[in-house]
Amino acid sequence: MEKIVGRGFLFGENIDTDQVLPGFAMSYPPEELKKVALCGSSIPDFAERVQPGDIILADDNFGCGSSREQAPLALKSTGMGAIISSSFARIFRKNSINIGLPVMVTDAMEMIKAEYKEGDMLELDVENAILTNLRSQNKYKLTKLSQTTFETLEAGGLINKVRIKLINRGEISE
Repeated sequence: MEKIVGRGFLFGENIDTDQVLPGFAMSYPPEELKKVALCGSSIPDFAERVQPGDIILADDNFGCGSSREQAPLALKSTGMGAIISSSFARIFRKNSINIGLPVMVTDAMEMIKAEYKEGDMLELDVENAILTNLRSQNKYKLTKLSQTTFETLEAGGLINKVRIKLINRGEISE
């Protein structure tokens, strides 16, 4: 898996799925979800500002609230690269991994956020669980993903992972 490089977006704790994707957008077609991603948050213009590879940095309990599968899909559809948080709501984390959106935990979030200056570029090495602030060159340890989770992300999500396994076993063709 290639390293993810992008700017950081800072969020606090308890970012719930209503902030990630408001209820009115639940009926939107998947390709429209990116237009309203995080519009209920402290960065309501996130969808206009985010660029491919950008990384969300958040405190505890990111993705709490309802179990709507569209919330991580809305974030992934913006092109963002990953979410790093002190902790995640269990269902949000699972839904993110299943669609191939890297979500990683760290105990160093206070240090990461204290050092971060708006516009800093970050580099995330998912495989080795290291976040680097490219301005300062400071490195932060993240919780390493299990091999199964890493393989799911590397395949681009659970459906792709299963598809690859079935192709390799000769049970389906490409």
